[in-house]
Amino acid sequence: MTEAEQADHRVGERIDGVDWGLDEIDRVHFERCEFVEVDLTEAQLTGCTFEQCEFSLVKFNAATLTRCALLRCNVRRSSFFDATLDGCKLTGTQFVECELRPIRVTGGDWAYAILRGENFDGTNLAGLRLREADLTEADFSRCDLRGADLAYARLHHTVLRGADLRGADLTGVQLRGVDLTEVHIDLAQASLFAAAHGAIVEA
Repeated sequence: MTEAEQADHRVGERIDGVDWGLDEIDRVHFERCEFVEVDLTEAQLTGCTFEQCEFSLVKFNAATLTRCALLRCNVRRSSFFDATLDGCKLTGTQFVECELRPIRVTGGDWAYAILRGENFDGTNLAGLRLREADLTEADFSRCDLRGADLAYARLHHTVLRGADLRGADLTGVQLRGVDLTEVHIDLAQASLFAAAHGAIVEA
């Protein structure tokens, strides 16, 4: 059993400077814990829940998170270089000055996540649920967002150059002012963008 698994429910702990690199951590629930300079390089986290936790300078490099949930957490200046997030839930979690590329994302629910100013350039986010997420000033250049749920997401000054939005749900998104340079959209979305810029769309 790894150090991380000594208890399956850890509450209010400060976990500082520990090395969990290469560890396998299964179904542990961390609640209101603080992680500082923890090394999770190449760790395998499966079915873990982090609720209202704080992460600072944590290394998730090449880690694999499978069906994990980060709920209402704050993640600051942490690295996810070459990490894999498979079916993860990030509801209400805020990322600040994190390294989020390259990263592999397979499905998941990132509704209400706060990703202001974060860089996802070239990342495959197809089918990801980003409903009501705050993507203000984030960089999604060349991202694959096909079929993503972007309903009511904030796209204020979001960079989408070269992104693929075909099939994405843009319900309730403020489209006026969104830069469409080299963006791939479908016919239904073209009508939405045209209407947002004052055009009268007729059949």
